[in-house]
Amino acid sequence: MIDTLHISNYALIDRIDISFAPGFNVMTGETGAGKSIILGALAMLLGGRADTKAVRQTDAKSVIEATFKVTGYEAPAAFCRQNDIEWDPDECILRREILPSGRSRAFINDTPVTLSILQSVATMLVDLHSQHQNLLLASPPYQLQVIDSLAGNTEERAAYTSLYNVYRTALHRYKVAKREIANGRADEEYNRFQLTRLQELNLIAGEQEELERDRELMANLTQVTDALNDVTEAMSDGTPSVMSLLKIVENRAAELTDFIEDAPQLLERIEALRIEAQDIADTYSAVSRDINADPARLQEIEERLNDIYDLERKHKVDSVEQLIEIRDNLAASLLNIENSDDYLHQLEDTARRAKKAALEAARKISARRQEVAGQFAETLKERALPLGMKNLRCQVIVSQGELTPDGIDTVEFLFAFNKNQPLMPVGGTASGGEISRLMLSLKSIIADKMQLPSIIFDEVDTGVSGDIAARMGRMMKAIAENIQVIAITHLPQVAAMASTQFKVYKEDTETSTTTRIISLTPEQRVEQIATMLSGDQVDEAARQNARSLLNTQN
Repeated sequence: MIDTLHISNYALIDRIDISFAPGFNVMTGETGAGKSIILGALAMLLGGRADTKAVRQTDAKSVIEATFKVTGYEAPAAFCRQNDIEWDPDECILRREILPSGRSRAFINDTPVTLSILQSVATMLVDLHSQHQNLLLASPPYQLQVIDSLAGNTEERAAYTSLYNVYRTALHRYKVAKREIANGRADEEYNRFQLTRLQELNLIAGEQEELERDRELMANLTQVTDALNDVTEAMSDGTPSVMSLLKIVENRAAELTDFIEDAPQLLERIEALRIEAQDIADTYSAVSRDINADPARLQEIEERLNDIYDLERKHKVDSVEQLIEIRDNLAASLLNIENSDDYLHQLEDTARRAKKAALEAARKISARRQEVAGQFAETLKERALPLGMKNLRCQVIVSQGELTPDGIDTVEFLFAFNKNQPLMPVGGTASGGEISRLMLSLKSIIADKMQLPSIIFDEVDTGVSGDIAARMGRMMKAIAENIQVIAITHLPQVAAMASTQFKVYKEDTETSTTTRIISLTPEQRVEQIATMLSGDQVDEAARQNARSLLNTQN
């Protein structure tokens, strides 16, 4: 349940701190006192759009923070742990801030979170029922959600969603493969021509770079030959040469081994130097012998490179390796086309089996929905009857169709409020007051299925009075036996039902108007309800009526 609520620097509120109680809480006050402002702040805390115009003092941030008692509620705990948010098994704190810059920030247990994460957790902690939410009664997705809540289909829906996603993935793979194979068949002749050209060239990775080096060498053959001749002459062919001089050095150094302490080690180093020099000389000599000034070889290199360059231009690549990749992909694609019938059959069979599994799960869910739908319609009539809707007729139609993320069903609520009226969707038949009473009746039915700590009603009793108002109050009080209820009301009959009553009022100073809220004592409740009964002129008779109402309702 909501334990505390803090609002600061928001609209007419400079700062308020409210401690709510378990059971049935009501907020009362004159029109324009600020009840809707408090509700708007709560809506923003629960993930609604941040309105920078609502910031009272633009040089300071606006803060809305609520503490929830969450002992025993596993859904938000599991969600927070999955999203690396610290979790206290007894208490959860939601906070929303609007900075002077207009930027909004959200926190759960002091951990910064995205707005979507905040919304996800908030919907597990409180159901905010405003007059706008009455429109949901005409919404097929909401109607389906109500039936699923009563049917207890949460686990079944989760299992179905998994099967449905497997089916959609398999179907997508089949459709993509079918399209690609169809496109491949259309281009098959051209692709075979391309593949033949690539295969005929018999490409080898790295050959382009090697050919380009050979061409560069042959284009500068005179310069290279002269340099090689000079090197080989100096290393081994000349008189004297590096090799002959090193041999002399080695022989003379050998004569010093008996006279110099380090001579053996120096001799070994000279020998190693001579061996390395010999290897260098042999390598240059081999290169010199292998250089061929054959013009035919140069022409062969040019033709090979031209063939490679031509294919690279056609395929818009710049390396042999990329051409090889294209060649292999074309070969694989054409092989797939050759084996496409078997491949498509496998994919189609996989999708068919996945659809069958999803359909079986959907039918089980549908059977439970069908079973609950009739029961719900009768229960809703029974709950709404004491609220002055004696002629109400209700029918819930569950129709089967194609597989969707919600199963195979569409749900439609049909109502008639008068004897001579045909059953119709609620949007075209009901007044605002009738829809409010229907929604309250509906909430009373699903309250114990909601698995939420709190529910907030914003003037759900609009458009009713007298005995009907008292009955709506008793219905909210009954809901409060299972979960915390917070209601905003103008009706004394509803306010008298509450275990805790708050008064919202405006306070003027010389420079500003500020919204305040206080928790009323028993004596203050008498005075407030007397005011709600009689208006500004509160006399002892009005107070006596208020006491009687409080005593009767509690």
